[in-house]
Amino acid sequence: MAIKLYPIGIQTFESIRKEDKLYIDKTEYIYNMTHTSGKFFFLSRPRRFGKSLLVSTLQSYFEGKKDLFKGLAIERLEKEWESYPVLHLDMSGGKHMEKEQLNRYLISILEEKEKMFGISSDSIDPNIRLKNLILNVFQQTGKQVVVLIDEYDAPLLDVLHQDGHLRELRQIIRNFFSPLKLSEPYLRFVFLTGITKFSQLSIFSELNNIKNISMDEPYSGICGITKDELLTMMSEDIDVFAERLSLTREQAIDRLKNNYDGYHFTWPGPDVFNPFSLLNCFADGKINDYWFSSGTPTYLIEMMKKFDVLPADIGVEIEADKADFDAATETMTTIIPLLYQSGYFTIKGYDPDTELYTLGIPNNEIRIGLYRNLLPHYLAEKTAKGNTTIAKMSALINRNDMDGALALLQTFLDSVPYCNDTDYEGHYQQMMYVIFAILTNYRMEVEQHTHKGRIDITIYTQRRIYILELKFNGSAKEAVEQIKSRGYADCFKLDGRPVTMVGINFSLDKDKKNITEWVIE
Repeated sequence: MAIKLYPIGIQTFESIRKEDKLYIDKTEYIYNMTHTSGKFFFLSRPRRFGKSLLVSTLQSYFEGKKDLFKGLAIERLEKEWESYPVLHLDMSGGKHMEKEQLNRYLISILEEKEKMFGISSDSIDPNIRLKNLILNVFQQTGKQVVVLIDEYDAPLLDVLHQDGHLRELRQIIRNFFSPLKLSEPYLRFVFLTGITKFSQLSIFSELNNIKNISMDEPYSGICGITKDELLTMMSEDIDVFAERLSLTREQAIDRLKNNYDGYHFTWPGPDVFNPFSLLNCFADGKINDYWFSSGTPTYLIEMMKKFDVLPADIGVEIEADKADFDAATETMTTIIPLLYQSGYFTIKGYDPDTELYTLGIPNNEIRIGLYRNLLPHYLAEKTAKGNTTIAKMSALINRNDMDGALALLQTFLDSVPYCNDTDYEGHYQQMMYVIFAILTNYRMEVEQHTHKGRIDITIYTQRRIYILELKFNGSAKEAVEQIKSRGYADCFKLDGRPVTMVGINFSLDKDKKNITEWVIE
C-alpha cells in the first residue's frame, strides 16, 4: 500500500479526507465525548498538537458530513448522523492585541457567522452579539446550536507576565463567554480548546458546569499520535524512514521515541508523540527540531524570568501534586503549571501511595530547543558560532574525546562576550548547564540526586557515562576528588557502561572568565 501524503500545515478535516492525506483516526474519542451526559467540555494540549484538527473534525461530524467518515471508527458507531448548526470560533487570530483591538476582532468573527445565517446585528458588545447569534440560529433552524471555540486563550498567552494587561484582556474574554450558560437550552454541544488552564472564576465564572477532560484517562490519546497508532497506522512510514537513514526498524523507532515521544497526559496513559514533529520528520526523512522551530516560546521565557527559574531547575525531574501543575496559570505561584500545560514538562510517573506525579522534559527536541533559547541570556551575542561549537563538542564526546570537547568549549568561551552584571558564580554555573544540555543525541541530567549528594552534570552516551563536577575559582583535581569521595560512580555499577569522571574549574577572575583546567579519569 502506498504511503499517503502528510497533512503538513493542514488543520481542516474535510480537506484532509477529500485529498486523501494521512489521517490518524480519532473519531472514536469524538463519538464517546458527544454521547455522554455532558454538554460543555474543555481540552488543554500544547500548541501544534492537533487541537484545531480535532475541532474541525467535530464540525464535520455535527454538520452530518457522513461521507467524510467512511472507513473511520465512528462510521460503525454512529447510527443517526443528525446535523446541527455549528458556530466555529477561532481565537488564534487574536494575538498581540490591545483591549480595543481584541473587541474589534471578536466582533469581526461574529459578523462572519452572522452573514452565514443571514443575521444582522448592530450591537457593539461581543457578548450580546454572541447571545443573539445563538438564539437567532436556534430559532431559524429549529435545532440546538454547536459552539466550537478553538484556542480560547490565544489573546492571553503573550501577556501572561503583564499582570495589568492580562486582567484587561481576561475580562474581555470572560464577558465574551458569559452568554454560553444563559444559552444552555439552545445549545447541543460546546467545546473549547486552549494551551493553558484559566480558573473558573476568571474566565468561565458563568460556565460552572464545564468538564475539563485534559487529564481524563479515556481522552488521553485524543490529540497527538500514540505509540500504538504509530506502530499500526504508520508502520510502512517507519520502514521507509529507517531505509532513508540506513537504520533498522528498531533503531528508527528508538530515534523517533528519543526525539518526539515521551508525552503522557494521564497516568497510566499511552505514550504520545508530538504530531507536528513526527509528520514533518517523516515528510523530510530526517530528525530535526520542528516543533521548537515553529515558534519561539517568548511568553515562557518571560515567565521564567518573572519566577526566577534557573536552567538547572527545569533540567531535573520533580515531584508534584496534581494541584501543583493542573492549575490555573493566572494564580500560579511557580512556573510548573505553565511548563506542563505548554508541553515543556510532561508526566513521567505516578506514586499511588503519596499521590504525587513525577514531571520532567519529555524528549530531546524539547530539551535542546528550550536550552538553545536560554543560551542568549548567558552570552551577550546571539551567535551561530555557539550552535556549531556545541554540535562539534557533541561529535567529539561521541568519539569518547571529552578532552577535545572541553578544549573546543574553552576556545569558544574565549571568543564571546558575556552579558553585563554577571560577576557571580551562579550565572556561569547555569551557563554551563545550558551548554551541556544542548548536546544532541545524549540523555543529560543536572544536579542528579544520589544518597551522598548531587552530581552537577551526568551525560549518558551510547557507550559511556560521564560524571561532571564543576568548581569555580577552585581546582579541577578538587572536583574529581569530590566525585570519588562521594562515590558518585558507584551509582552506575548496574548500568554496564564505563564511567568517566570529569572535574572542571571555571575562573571568575575579571580578566579570565573561562574554563581554566580540567581533569579526566
